[in-house]
Amino acid sequence: MKKKIRAIMHGCNGKMGQTISGLIAADEGIEIVAGIDAYGGLTNPYPVFDSIDACDVEADVVIDFSAAPAVDALLTYCVAKKVPCVLCTTGLSEEQLTAAKEASEQVAILKSANMSLGINLLLKMLKEATHVLAEAGFDIEIVEKHHNLKKDAPSGTALALADSINEELDHAYRYVYDRSQIREKRTQKEIGISAVRGGTIVGEHDVIFAGADEVVTFSHRAYSKAVFGKGAVQAAKFLAGKPAGMYDMSDVIG
Repeated sequence: MKKKIRAIMHGCNGKMGQTISGLIAADEGIEIVAGIDAYGGLTNPYPVFDSIDACDVEADVVIDFSAAPAVDALLTYCVAKKVPCVLCTTGLSEEQLTAAKEASEQVAILKSANMSLGINLLLKMLKEATHVLAEAGFDIEIVEKHHNLKKDAPSGTALALADSINEELDHAYRYVYDRSQIREKRTQKEIGISAVRGGTIVGEHDVIFAGADEVVTFSHRAYSKAVFGKGAVQAAKFLAGKPAGMYDMSDVIG
């Protein structure tokens, strides 16, 4: 029988930590052997430590859905213990992003703007579509929708979609976030990015290629946070045992 991958859930008492705990409990290929969270109040089927420094449980990989202030100690731990890390925490500073890159020179680190398998497949598909449609003169617009509690706009995923397209265009296009102060017609080499906030929308992204007399739209809808958890679990199973380096979800989907 194949040995289960041993995972540490960093941020185990948060919403995503609990979602991933449930997903892994039903997965025969991976198990959580320890959790890290400074906030108590929950009962978990594995030992929970207040900080990563206090954890004395051996593991094959760390899944991180915590808070930015906790990432510094996490990276130090992963480098010291040579434990790969799926780094999902958002809002990291430039210094922390640099630290993650430096850590990847000594241990495997996987970081992605969005952990959804569907979004990452979409990023891959957009590259091919861009070559055909942008060269044919299609205008490109991105519309993203999220719940009314989301503070940042546009979403990191919307920017990742735009970046994926722009990379294929040699970064020749500029991003336009607000047209209310612009009194001129749209230029060809721009990507419009619009944000909608309301209700409990988990996450919706539409990439619109609008041409003469036809429109091609790529859409992704997330109906629960579980889609991000599933991607993180797949990433952890992929990353365990990998050599040092910086990975992303494109490596997971192949």
